[in-house]
Order: sequence, then structure tokens, then C-alpha cells
Amino acid sequence: MESNMEPRSVTEAQLAAAAGTFDMLSAPNRLHLVWLMASGEYDVSTLAELSGTNVPAASQHLAKLRAAGIVTARRDGRRQLYRVEDPHILTVIDQMFSHIAPDGTLAGSADLRRPPRLPRFEPAAEVSR
Repeated sequence: MESNMEPRSVTEAQLAAAAGTFDMLSAPNRLHLVWLMASGEYDVSTLAELSGTNVPAASQHLAKLRAAGIVTARRDGRRQLYRVEDPHILTVIDQMFSHIAPDGTLAGSADLRRPPRLPRFEPAAEVSR
């Protein structure tokens, strides 16, 4: 698979920040919480219920996401409402999900595992002088 896209230059700081973000999202529970917040702000209880986890675990994940700058929180009366800080993160996650089948396999992974078909080698006919 060839790409016509020329990679742009990035700094060490950008590489480190991107790796840190991907590391933070590598935990399925945290990734799920961020994905749920694509549709808006939620309190920790609602996020825990929607993600199928308990409130203390969801709260710990949200604290890590907040410390990493991926989500922010605002006070609404007695509740903290969480939301994704940068919608570009959601675009990256959406792109990732568009390449993963519902069963968890990479979309087109069967094609990726199959070696490419190479043209059959035909020896050139002898040339007489």
C-alpha cells in the first residue's frame, strides 16, 4: 500500500507528546470514556454507567485523562462535568475505528496478511546479433 502523502517533519517534543497521548488512550476503558464524550459532557456516574465500569475506576481514568490534558472538567452545582478538550483527538479515534472491524480485526487485515502478488518472471528471449 503506497501513500502519496509526504510525511511532514516533526520535532522530538511533538513525537513525545503524540506518544504520550496514544499511551494514555491505549487503555480500553480510557479510550471508551473519551469516545463516549464525543457526544457531549457527562458526569462521572453517567460515564461509569455508559462504559460499564464502576464510579471509582471511571474517576481514576478521568483524573489521568485530565492530567494529560485530553479532557477538562467544569463544576455544575455539585457535579463535575467532563468533556474532551481537543476535538481533534476524536477525529483521530474515529479514523482508527474506521479501520477496525466490529470483531476487532483490522479492516482488510486478510488482504494485509496475504503476500502481494508479484508479476511472474519471464526470461527475456535471447537476442541474436
